[in-house]
Amino acid sequence: MVTPLTLGAWPTPLERAPRLAAALGLRELWIKRDDLAGLGGGGNKVRKLQYTCAEAFAAGAHTLITTGAPQSNHCRLTAAAAARLGLRCVLVLAGYEPPALAGNLILDTLAGAEIVWAGDESPTRLAQAEAARHDGAHLIPFGGTTPGSVQAYVDCAKELVGQLPDFDRVVVAVGSGGTMAGLVRELGPERVYGVDVGAVADPHATVGALLPVPPSALTIDQSQVGRGYAAFTEPARDAIKLAARTEGLFLDPTYTGRALAGLIAAGRGDGLTRTGRVVFLHTGGLPGLFGHPEL
Repeated sequence: MVTPLTLGAWPTPLERAPRLAAALGLRELWIKRDDLAGLGGGGNKVRKLQYTCAEAFAAGAHTLITTGAPQSNHCRLTAAAAARLGLRCVLVLAGYEPPALAGNLILDTLAGAEIVWAGDESPTRLAQAEAARHDGAHLIPFGGTTPGSVQAYVDCAKELVGQLPDFDRVVVAVGSGGTMAGLVRELGPERVYGVDVGAVADPHATVGALLPVPPSALTIDQSQVGRGYAAFTEPARDAIKLAARTEGLFLDPTYTGRALAGLIAAGRGDGLTRTGRVVFLHTGGLPGLFGHPEL
C-alpha cells in the first residue's frame, strides 16, 4: 500500500447536535465534520484522494482522469487535488453540457479541469478511452473507491474512536461503497448504518466486495433512493431543511440529505437506538445544493 499524501486538515471536528437530536428523538447525536476537511470545499473524497493521488504519483502520472455525475463531489475534489499537486485533470461527466454552469461545475472549471461530456455514451467507458489516449494518465474510478482508498475510512474510524470511544453507531451515505467499507473494516458491521443513495445497483454487493464479511452482515437502508441517484427526493429536502433550521448545518441533496432522511426514518421506526450515542458522518457536498434550484 502507498503512503498517503496529506491533502486535508485532520482530525476533522466532532460536534454535538442537541437540537437536531431532540427533533429526531435521539438521546445524543454527534456530527463528524468531514465536510470541513479543507481541500476544495471539503468532503469525504479528500481522504480517498490522499491514497489515489499517491498511487498516481507512484505510477509517474501527470494527469488525473475520473468520472461522475454533473454535480459530482468526487470530480470537484479531484480537480482541486490535481490543482494543488500540479497535475492535469480530465473529468468525464454523464449526459450533456447544461446551458449554464452551476454548483460543482463552476468549481470544476475554476480549478482548471478539462470537462468531457459523455452524452449518450457510458462515462466509465469514455473515461477508460481518455486514459488510454493520454500518456501518463491515472484513472480514478467513480467515487474514488479502490481497494487502496478504502483505508481512508479506516483512518477516519480510528480518528472517530479517539474522539468518542463509546458511540453506538455511525450513519453514513453509501455511494460507490468505499466510505462505508472502511468504517466497517475498522468498527465492524454492527456499528455502521449505511443509507443507499442509488449510485450503484446493489450496494450490499458493492460494499461487501471490499470487505472480509458477507454482504448479508451489512445494514444498508435502501428506502431513500426515490427516482434515482440524480433526482431530488422530498425526504431529503425535508432533512436538509431540518438540519439547517436546528443546527445551522448544511447538507447536500444527493448524499447527506438522503443519509439524514434515512436516520429520520430509522429513528421513527426504532431502527436505531434512542438511548445511545449516534454519529452522523457529514461527507460534504454543499456546492451541489447550488446545482439544484428546485430546493
